[in-house]
Amino acid sequence: MTYKQKSQALHDMIFSGQLMEAFEKYYHADVVMQEIGEEPRVGKDANRAYEQKFLSMVKAVHGAGITAMASDEETGVVMIENWMDVTFQDDSRVKLSQVSVQKWDGDQIIAETFYHK
Repeated sequence: MTYKQKSQALHDMIFSGQLMEAFEKYYHADVVMQEIGEEPRVGKDANRAYEQKFLSMVKAVHGAGITAMASDEETGVVMIENWMDVTFQDDSRVKLSQVSVQKWDGDQIIAETFYHK
């Protein structure tokens, strides 16, 4: 399976409501994740807590998808432009969009950077 295919499988799980299952399967124990403009989150435990906090703020997901995806199979880098239409617990509904750059190590992501407003 190519890195691009692995990333697609990860997103298929996320978009079907299995974010935490996808996280456990596809993220390395030593993963470093970073939102641009914020400090990096180091390790799976710190990133798991971040993802759980995000999920606790979501009331409903109305849709999600990938707009574009590219990969450099030699270096294990995948770039994804995606969107998600969500309603938060405070009843605000927003369409989130971002670009993420993943660095894969075998079957898991070792680093991911998110670019969004």
